[in-house]
Amino acid sequence: MGHRLSKIYTRTGDSGTTGLGDGSRVDKDSLRVEAYGTVDELNSQIGLVIAFGLNEKIAQQLLDIQHDLFDLGSELCVPGYSAISNTNIENLEKMLDEHNADLPALKEFILPGGNLPAATCHVARTVCRRAERLAVSLAREENINPPVVKYLNRLSDFLFVLARVLARQDGQTEVLWNKTRQTADDKN
Repeated sequence: MGHRLSKIYTRTGDSGTTGLGDGSRVDKDSLRVEAYGTVDELNSQIGLVIAFGLNEKIAQQLLDIQHDLFDLGSELCVPGYSAISNTNIENLEKMLDEHNADLPALKEFILPGGNLPAATCHVARTVCRRAERLAVSLAREENINPPVVKYLNRLSDFLFVLARVLARQDGQTEVLWNKTRQTADDKN
């Protein structure tokens, strides 16, 4: 592969437009750019989760997901291009089922938090949900590969389960929502 970026700035976007992978130009705030930009943000958030020094298996799973997200972002950047398939979704489901098998059943809602890796994974989950919403909106206006939305939906589920796993590291626990809790003002 040759040099893809010989110069980082091109000045072509100074007017508020950007080039898609097919060479067409669109406004930088177009729904398509919002969708693949949010996928890029999600990929960065997952990189942050990995940076916490997770066990090798989980780190590798997240790295594989980062590669999938790069492919998914390229789909959104190049109209008509497909890179994500049902196989990607099936792989996510296998990982999800594997991690969920050892977790206790949910009886309460979980608050985002627990420890830094879990809390960061929850942030990634919420960014994933936003990327999914944008992909759904884009699919209403333009043709996109149907597995894109399914992948993002399943990935948010995976990140939720993974946050639960990470919250339990080192004997820690998840933060459960308590609707009958006393607030600091109630205690005074």
